Amino acid sequence: MNGQGKGEEGETSVKPLMVTAAVIERDGRVLIAKRKNGWRFAGKWEFPGGKIEPNETPEECLRRELHEELGIETEIGNFFCSSTYAYPHATVQLLVYRAFHVSGEYTLYDHQEIRWVLPEDLLQYDFPEADNLVIEKLIQAGSKRMA
Repeated sequence: MNGQGKGEEGETSVKPLMVTAAVIERDGRVLIAKRKNGWRFAGKWEFPGGKIEPNETPEECLRRELHEELGIETEIGNFFCSSTYAYPHATVQLLVYRAFHVSGEYTLYDHQEIRWVLPEDLLQYDFPEADNLVIEKLIQAGSKRMA
C-alpha cells in the first residue's frame, strides 16, 4: 500500500477529507488567517474555510465557515482551484472559491490574527502544504494583472 489512496488493485482507496477555503480580496490584497494554538496546524496561516458537513455543498460550507470563524456574511463566487495533499493524519482535498464580504465586522473566533497580504508576499508566510497550489495560482494571477 502506497499510502496515497490511489486505489490500485487490491487496495482500499481512502476517501479524502473535503475542505473548503476562501480567497477574499480587497484593494489587491488577499485575506489570510493564522490558526490558534491547540488546533491542528496551529500557528500556520491559511485561507479561511473548513470541513464540508454531510449533505452540504462546498459553497454552503464556505458561507457557514466564514460566518462561524470570522463573523462575516459572504457571497461565494467562482471556483478558483482544487488541491489534494496527503498529510500523515489524512488526505485533504481543498476546494477553493472566491468569496466576497457582504456584511459584518471581522471577528477572530478560530484564529489568532488576520492579515491582508499582497499575493507576491504570500511566500513569506508558513501555510499547510495543501495551500501551496493556491498560493502559486494567486501569485500567477497577480503577475498577469501587473503585466
